[in-house]
Amino acid sequence: MTRIDATFARLRAEGRKAFVTYIMCGDPDLETSLEVIKGLPAAGVDIIELGMPFTDPMADGSTIQLAGQRALDAGMTMDKVLEAVREFRRGDTVTPIVMMGYYNPIYSRGVDRFLAEAVEAGIDGLIVVDLPPEEDAELCIPAQKAGINFIRLATPTTDDKRLPKVLTNTSGFVYYVSITGITGAAAPQAADVAPEVARIKAQTDLPVIVGFGITTPEAAQDIASIADGCVVGSAIVSQIAAGKPVGDVLAFVADLAEGAHRG
Repeated sequence: MTRIDATFARLRAEGRKAFVTYIMCGDPDLETSLEVIKGLPAAGVDIIELGMPFTDPMADGSTIQLAGQRALDAGMTMDKVLEAVREFRRGDTVTPIVMMGYYNPIYSRGVDRFLAEAVEAGIDGLIVVDLPPEEDAELCIPAQKAGINFIRLATPTTDDKRLPKVLTNTSGFVYYVSITGITGAAAPQAADVAPEVARIKAQTDLPVIVGFGITTPEAAQDIASIADGCVVGSAIVSQIAAGKPVGDVLAFVADLAEGAHRG
């Protein structure tokens, strides 16, 4: 059982929904982002998605793209991302970390080397947005064998014919993208999302977590209420981009967490 599996088992036993957050590692610099990351669990975050900066983030909206560019400008590298995870693990061995990004940096490093280092650092899951199921032999299956969950995205355009393929070899949870488009582009409506979550849950026992466009505690509560939890990314990254003090960022996260946990 991975940390992700254990977290969902605990939340089910407590009758609570999961609150997942996305942070770009190294934004605006490594020291500040690490301070935020270390503070997330106490703010109510159940699972941390950690962005891996990349020069061509084609699936992301401008908020996340700019965060990645700030991180790269500050000298962020794969080595530093892995070291940030190691540093986090020195104080927290429970909260799952999911590394989210693109395949190129992993491919360049070498899959075997990357997976060995990821396991050693304490990474629990991967979301690699530009590797479709047809490429599972590249990274998904090796990651599963290494004990790392490979989490897949489903979207409003993932029809009933495509969905079983998307769910094959997926583990940890399914990340349902609630809107068509890029991150941070629009606000989802629970009434529209609920039938899609039900459609996915009819074909898998995995938890379904909904993300994209959630910006308020009320929205977090509404979306979490019709799924197994929700993800907030761009709204938090925007707080960091605005130069808010770490304490203010974490207070914003705590408000969102309270909403999600009421769901």
